[in-house]
Amino acid sequence: MRILRRNLTAYGFLCAALFCFTVFAWYPMVREFILSFQKTDLINEPVWVGFDNFKTAISDPAFGEAWLNTLEFTLLALLCGYAVPFVVALVLNELRHARAYLRFVVYLPVMLPPIVSVLLFRWFYDPGPGLFNQVLDVFGLPPLAWLDSSSTALISLVIVSTWMNMGSATLIYLAALQNIPPELYEAAELDGAGIVKRIRHVTIPQTRMILLLMLMLQIVATMQVFIEPYMLTGGGPENATITVAYLMFQNAFTLQDYGSAGALGMMLMIVLLVFAAFQLRLTREDKA
Repeated sequence: MRILRRNLTAYGFLCAALFCFTVFAWYPMVREFILSFQKTDLINEPVWVGFDNFKTAISDPAFGEAWLNTLEFTLLALLCGYAVPFVVALVLNELRHARAYLRFVVYLPVMLPPIVSVLLFRWFYDPGPGLFNQVLDVFGLPPLAWLDSSSTALISLVIVSTWMNMGSATLIYLAALQNIPPELYEAAELDGAGIVKRIRHVTIPQTRMILLLMLMLQIVATMQVFIEPYMLTGGGPENATITVAYLMFQNAFTLQDYGSAGALGMMLMIVLLVFAAFQLRLTREDKA
């Protein structure tokens, strides 16, 4: 009887989780799939149009720019947001004092609402009294039009995204590092391995699965970037920061073309599913 009661409690919690996933994740995906083949204003009866929404989305002049910007943002974010947290975790793992305080400092941006972080960086990037241009002025360097120049706008968004999300990745890496048996490092030191060789031959192989998982999560998250271009640049200047997610928003809530927005969402989801399947296959092969 006690085992049955415990199992019922567990299934009760599981049903609540499944209900939340169904309402807030799976149902929207199914609804978007249906919407991508319909023409509707969400008020009148929808009309089935087949692949016309996909043709409309692809023929949009901003379609190619949005995908190129999204891929460029993802690659830049991998260079910063994937490597920097791992390096920070390595440094924190080597510290013997103030480790808890520094972990809190690193994680603090994650606890801030994204809109607060974005507005903070909007002031940092201000071409007049902005913090970054003041720092450049101290070193005698000319000010930059961080968000108003097509050459610096995208990397400026990458910096914001990295700062906002670095804390979670750092703590995950730090947990993985602390699970590495210290005997491996001791053996490497006895063999005369320096810090670079210890990282290469001990740290990276021991955290390989976490690194692969974080790589997949990083790509999936960055390819859906929306808040940064929406709040900071509006997709400009000259569509230099327009992304697929932002183009979906424009089609749906500015042009009221929900079918085209749904088609863009389906294309993005298919790309991410293909990548995730490829990544999971590599992970299974690595385990084998």
